[in-house]
Amino acid sequence: MPLRLASLAPLLIAATLAANAPTLRAADLPAQAPADWPTYLGGKSRANYSPLRQIDRGNVARLKVAWTYDTGEKGEYQCNNLVIGGVLYTATASRRVIALDAATGRELWKWDPASVRAGPGGRRQRGLVYWQNESGGERRLFTGIGNALFALDPSTGRLIESFGEKGVLPLTTGTVNDDDAITGLNTPGVIYRDTLILGGFGGPGAIRAIDVRTGARKWIFHLIPRPGEFGHDTWPADAWKTATGTMPWCGQSLDEARGIVYVATKTAEPDFYGGFRHGQNLFANCLVALDAATGKRLWHFQIVHHDLLDKDLPCAPILLTVTHGGKKIDAVAQGTKHGNLFVFNRVTGEPLWPIEERPVPASTLRGEQAWPTQPFPTKPAPLMRQRYTEADVSNISPEARALSLDRIRLSPNFGPFPAPGLRESIMFPGFDGGMEWGGGAVDPHGIYYVNVNEIPWILQMVETRRADGTPLPRGERDYLIHCAACHGLNRKGLPEAGFPSLLDVSQRRTRDEIFKLTRTGFGRMPAFAQLTDAQRDGILAYVLGEDSAAGRPDEAAPAAAKAKKGKAKATAAPEAPTPPYAFGGFRRWTDHEGYPAIAPPWGTLNAVDLNTGEIKWKVPLGEYPALTARGLPPTGTENYGGPVATAGGLLFIAASADETIRAFDQATGQILWSAPLPFTGNATPSTYVVAGRQYVVISAGGGKSGRPSGGAIVAFALSD
Repeated sequence: MPLRLASLAPLLIAATLAANAPTLRAADLPAQAPADWPTYLGGKSRANYSPLRQIDRGNVARLKVAWTYDTGEKGEYQCNNLVIGGVLYTATASRRVIALDAATGRELWKWDPASVRAGPGGRRQRGLVYWQNESGGERRLFTGIGNALFALDPSTGRLIESFGEKGVLPLTTGTVNDDDAITGLNTPGVIYRDTLILGGFGGPGAIRAIDVRTGARKWIFHLIPRPGEFGHDTWPADAWKTATGTMPWCGQSLDEARGIVYVATKTAEPDFYGGFRHGQNLFANCLVALDAATGKRLWHFQIVHHDLLDKDLPCAPILLTVTHGGKKIDAVAQGTKHGNLFVFNRVTGEPLWPIEERPVPASTLRGEQAWPTQPFPTKPAPLMRQRYTEADVSNISPEARALSLDRIRLSPNFGPFPAPGLRESIMFPGFDGGMEWGGGAVDPHGIYYVNVNEIPWILQMVETRRADGTPLPRGERDYLIHCAACHGLNRKGLPEAGFPSLLDVSQRRTRDEIFKLTRTGFGRMPAFAQLTDAQRDGILAYVLGEDSAAGRPDEAAPAAAKAKKGKAKATAAPEAPTPPYAFGGFRRWTDHEGYPAIAPPWGTLNAVDLNTGEIKWKVPLGEYPALTARGLPPTGTENYGGPVATAGGLLFIAASADETIRAFDQATGQILWSAPLPFTGNATPSTYVVAGRQYVVISAGGGKSGRPSGGAIVAFALSD
């Protein structure tokens, strides 16, 4: 439940500095300078570009470790660190916020959200938001913990009491269709003047603007339109009462001069069955341009209609300027999970190259009405293969070839938009990209750089009724619908995808703890705000093997169980209808050795000239030493985290599943430098200058792609 004023008052003192750490005065924090990295992904355009050029093609081979800092944590540490006035600010996997001397890595202060509110805060925090007024006299650092937004003083790490409720702004009331319902933040918002524009995940999708000083809401744009709002007719009439999804979780970009914010959105839910949400489903899977001052829609483009494949837009839109048709055009580029890049005039929404609606497979599931066409850009060409054919079977060993050839003949691939069905098929492009949340980088010449995954997955739906037509017990049925995609149809988890087994969950957590986690979310698990308490009890009864609602097809939880769980308010929203099918789970398709069951490359780094729409170069990103030792060329690996381009002609990127950071030549894609990391750098680097020395810094936490997990920051600089 959200924290209230009375509960926060006695806790303010707990948000103090780390023991014996010096306090930063406001005077110690100079105004932002070009040498800083003051904004998530380098700027509000999300261009991941730095004008710094001290490190260049000629001297990058001299980069050495300048300092390291150990957060003392394990987890998916994905923060793109901010650097302002010589101070580095980071958010750890447990949502602690730490300030370091950016030249030495010395800890200055540390703020732990556990000292203010108990319970899990979530993981995968990808960055912070920094704001200062024009004079620099007011400064704030914003961070999201669970379903609340916190405002910290960058000088001390203390809560700023004038914001929200003693420094904390609750983002949800627990009611599904409440206008304020956000259940979590993993990607920071963007500042427009004295306004913080936020996305988030959980509940019905919306984009919101709040006052940076008070937390008061200025405007809201519903991404599942209400009656009378544009796009309402693209859903069933009452769908807005129960529908969820469309959340703008991956971040926003801002044309500050024009006052336009660009929002990329998620799939409507449930992700793989749309029988209760017939229609195009605006504004799911859309790039939306809004007036940053009012929230008014200016234009939109839907990149996937009536999505059934979890093809949410995975990364923030990138703003850039290109020369097109002999004219300079301010553009916005949006990457996709299926490896296509859509480019628009950012003012008018007109595509720079034609976009064609092409037929895609129809659905065989009863009640489903898959959209008959999907949009495909005619330029640039896709940055990855769009079909898996027999010509693409694995070639890394005779055994892998035989395995993948047999499977593709039994479970064929139907291109980037297969209709989910009961028959197993190969999902390629896969569920995790194409592009992913790291996004791309652009330079001032209109060249777009991005890393891409080429990993096959398995797609299959399952019935939520027994073979004789009788409904499954309610708890089991709701488990299949809401939980099996991650924890498996048999509750054994999907360890290859990082999802734990639930067979022994009672040995790790109490029933009360599990129940609360379904409301608040934890780690990769979102808060299931759309579930009633009766549904939660039924699911828990099934998971824990209890004799309750799990065995009653059409009954709510018994009164005794409901009373036991009555500590949390039931949601006020009506219960969504139960789909007749559930998704069979996120399963990568791998060979007998655990490598992707497709011919390499499995991960690439790409350069695209957005003036012409032509691909300049493509190179593998990452390698597996065991395969290299067998004489195979670099295969590329699954990769998460984006690149940074600099005026020194370099691209810095970690991302790959081999604990390595690399520098590539922007002109050719040649590797000019690499260095080992203690853990995989599944984050986007930052670069900055302190005292005349340029640094490149990366958060290295691992935990993805089955790699070891930790929590380190590593900074590099030229050797003396």
